[in-house]
Amino acid sequence: MRLVVTTSGVVRCLYSEVIDLSSLGSPAIRRASHVEPGPDGRWRADLRPVQGPVLGPFDSRSEALEAERAWIEEHWLLTASDSTDEAAPRPSSSL
Repeated sequence: MRLVVTTSGVVRCLYSEVIDLSSLGSPAIRRASHVEPGPDGRWRADLRPVQGPVLGPFDSRSEALEAERAWIEEHWLLTASDSTDEAAPRPSSSL
């Protein structure tokens, strides 16, 4: 689990139950994506909640989940700028 601590002290991460996030303060948890099967039975990772793309289709849910994790870590978690509203979605051009 990667934790990113901004210069303003905000901790960002891709949710996991590896650690108790409440030990770091009051968590503000929000959905970054939806991983769902399409009408063709293939899986897609919809990252539009964080101004991202729809990834896929993938043959398996696990492939879609891995693509989702990789995109979030590269384009949202590790490169989001430090601001007063860390939970706000960022447009993809500023990622």
